[in-house]
Amino acid sequence: MAYQPQSRTGQNRGGYEDRQSTPIDTSRVVFKNITFDLFDDVAREAAEKIAENKNSNKPTQLRRFYDEIVMWENKASLNPNKFPEYLPFVRMINAKAAYALGRKLVDHNYVKLISDCLKQVETVNELRHFKLFMEAFMGFYKEKRPKD
Repeated sequence: MAYQPQSRTGQNRGGYEDRQSTPIDTSRVVFKNITFDLFDDVAREAAEKIAENKNSNKPTQLRRFYDEIVMWENKASLNPNKFPEYLPFVRMINAKAAYALGRKLVDHNYVKLISDCLKQVETVNELRHFKLFMEAFMGFYKEKRPKD
């Protein structure tokens, strides 16, 4: 790994201190054949991992992503035949997460979680499971990070 100069606080300059944390494990986040613990233990573990970074991932920022996911799921469930038209815009959430990472509003683990979830969304039902997972995630996240 390349040398990263340290600031006086011990954090890497540029706000990339989250790269040194253990990457999030998203292997249990599966939307095709959901398991009994997806919206419980799996969502809780993801929320706990994302909450480790106190320098970014503020609840209001994550809520903006969740609100967009809800909006697209609502549109898709009301017009399932238009899902193929909506999917590129759903996947554009990846670009928005990358932008938020560039502005240090979210960390690499949150971007990975969003990306790994979006890769699985190929049907309206999988979008619904993604939304429900993020709903559970947000509930557990708010428990771990109650205030901005």
